[in-house]
Amino acid sequence: MTDNAAKSDSYALAGPEDFFDLLKPRVMSLVVFTAFVGMVAAPGGIHPLLGLVSILAIAVGAGASGALNMWWDADIDAVMSRTANRPIPAGKVRRGDAGAFGGFLSALSVVLLALSSNYLAAGLLAFTIFFYVVIYSMILKRATPQNIVIGGAAGAFPPVIGWAAVTGNAPLEAWILFAIIFLWTPPHFWALALYKQGDYERVGVPMMPNVKGDAATRQQILAYSIILFFAGLAPLATNIAGVIYGIAATGLGAGFLWFAYKVYQGTPEDHGPAKKLFGFSIFYLFGVFLALLIEKAVKYYV
Repeated sequence: MTDNAAKSDSYALAGPEDFFDLLKPRVMSLVVFTAFVGMVAAPGGIHPLLGLVSILAIAVGAGASGALNMWWDADIDAVMSRTANRPIPAGKVRRGDAGAFGGFLSALSVVLLALSSNYLAAGLLAFTIFFYVVIYSMILKRATPQNIVIGGAAGAFPPVIGWAAVTGNAPLEAWILFAIIFLWTPPHFWALALYKQGDYERVGVPMMPNVKGDAATRQQILAYSIILFFAGLAPLATNIAGVIYGIAATGLGAGFLWFAYKVYQGTPEDHGPAKKLFGFSIFYLFGVFLALLIEKAVKYYV
């Protein structure tokens, strides 16, 4: 059987799970969680059913962004070891079908959020999808080593969208949550790029280690981690955080700094510290937002 024939057969066998994989469910779960925390942290409230629909709309929008990203990056995904098993390069979903699927879900998510909450939240979701697909995926990713710095804004919008869904506005508190994710993104992805730089080099994506070198990347990871430590404490200056959050953010921030320092001390041959930082960074982001959630629950019930 030829490769083309095999691929045609695999297309025929594509099922719902293959289209679900287009949505980048692991990324989507973090988006949903941070958006939910933004909704809970916001003053006032939203009807539970409308809140559920709003979260669903944000999840669909995040998934749509993932599908459109895979549609656009199908050529390089097929070359990179980290992404070669994604639905399009694996021959499970046609590239055109993935694009249509992502486009449909994008429109659906924005309309759904507008109906369940308000136009500001829907507009922010639409802008987030546009920013991730067009500004980051189509323009920045293959053009500049600052791709993930600027493009990271797309992943930082969910708590702002969640906040806006409840209140109809986006005050400073919401943008502080945005800043935490925005500053978290570069060290998170550069840690990955340090031990996957061969992948990026093969496809010509100018990630920081490939353009500025290993040592410069380690320095920037440490610099961003220091800034992130203080940004993680910024919610303490608002009414959305208290002692519980302060203890959690301090401990998690110190842990992040420790792993970043170990990366800074490392060598190009030793990928261990970068892998540990990448893993801890996910735990860090989940932890600080979970602390906000716990803080809100304690204030509500005490």
